[in-house]
Amino acid sequence: MPARFTHLSPSAVRSALAASFQQLREELELPESFPPDAVAEAEAVVAAGEAVDGSDADRVDLRGLEFHTIDPEGSRDLDQALSITRDGSGFVVHYAIADLAAFIRPGGALDAETRRRGQTLYAPDGSVALHPEVLSHGAASLLAEQDRRAYVWRFALDAEGAQHEPAQPPVRAWVRSRRQWTYVDAQAAVDAGTAPESIALLSEVGPALIAQEAARGGASLNSPEEEIVQTDEGGYDLRARVTLPIEDWNAQISLMTGMAAAAIMVARGAGVLRTLPAADAERIAEFRRRVELIGRPWPEGLPYGEYLRRVDHTDPAAPAIMQAASGLFRGADYVAFDVAGGVPVPEEPEQAAIAAVYAHATAPLRRLVDRFVLAMCTDAPAWAREALPSLAEAMRRSGSLSSRLEGGAVDRVEAAVLAAHVGEEFDAAVVSAHKGGSRIQLADPFVTATIGETREPGSAIRVRLTGVDIAKGEVTFAAV
Repeated sequence: MPARFTHLSPSAVRSALAASFQQLREELELPESFPPDAVAEAEAVVAAGEAVDGSDADRVDLRGLEFHTIDPEGSRDLDQALSITRDGSGFVVHYAIADLAAFIRPGGALDAETRRRGQTLYAPDGSVALHPEVLSHGAASLLAEQDRRAYVWRFALDAEGAQHEPAQPPVRAWVRSRRQWTYVDAQAAVDAGTAPESIALLSEVGPALIAQEAARGGASLNSPEEEIVQTDEGGYDLRARVTLPIEDWNAQISLMTGMAAAAIMVARGAGVLRTLPAADAERIAEFRRRVELIGRPWPEGLPYGEYLRRVDHTDPAAPAIMQAASGLFRGADYVAFDVAGGVPVPEEPEQAAIAAVYAHATAPLRRLVDRFVLAMCTDAPAWAREALPSLAEAMRRSGSLSSRLEGGAVDRVEAAVLAAHVGEEFDAAVVSAHKGGSRIQLADPFVTATIGETREPGSAIRVRLTGVDIAKGEVTFAAV
């Protein structure tokens, strides 16, 4: 049984948690710093002021467009900037994506290190970045009031969010963001009617794109996330984080871009897709059975995406519904192809939750594959094409590491948050059941755990905390 920590002071709990985080980093063999030659290479490229891939003289000057960034508070690695204008009854969307290819020398030390890392990893005690800060927080980031290199996509939409023309490749351009917005500030400005046009029109374009997603059969799992937040006392807490509307609207612009990138690569016969197989009849039947047992039946004839969009997140049964729905979204993968090289487009190229072909293309500061996708959508240089076979495995490896880090961190924070409450009782909802136990969700604090009894998913129960182990990230509960 996990050890009891009711005798520990708050400072001792914080110390135990810090030690546990460090142990987790060591177990996962996370790098503590960048190799000196990789940092020196990045600094030299920035100091030289010239792009290592593509000619700056050929860049389109789009600094006259009113771009804005919208990101979580405190972000410095700004991948995307948005500009929306009206076009009759429709809209023109320009979406700028940071041009990392301009800074990374193919075959160099930094290129090798980013391929080894795969993506930025996030931990409560500090992230493990994909790129050195001279790039990710500096020259490559789309910071406000700075001239920046970017790939810029252009989408012409009608009033319903449908595109007037097939996806066109992005152009490499100079851009200048006007302001860095947080999601909270941008949402408040939209609600107050004080947002600039690019931000204000997102409230029209976003819902239109969500309607387009529904029409093609797509679905989004917008379930509350277990989020780690830092407290004023220097510790950590957990909360249920439900996205703001503007986050969902902004995500739709990113999805539209990823679909365009995938369509271009498929048409050209080379690239790397983010795939997800459609749920088979057995998984759909199981989901229908589970929500029936939860007491929230899925009506016949209603697409599952629409059913999920109608879930009320204040409903006590919502966590169990979303847990059940996660079974419909399994098997996501990266698949590279090069028809000319003898590797065909996958037989099932779609990302089923999006209901379209899709590629990661909008976060090159934080995700390796995006740099190569953007290059394949423009001039498809040899360095990008040659990397295709290895990209999928690099992303699988880093994705697995990210999941282990996130899960391990959450487990340890849960133990620390509950350390002073051993013996207390809590209200919980059963989100799933399996042989010999059940997965439960506490409302306050927002903690998930397992009990050794099988209870009906969706039911409300009372549980007692019987022990915690911060070092291992373990908590134990028993049904009352």
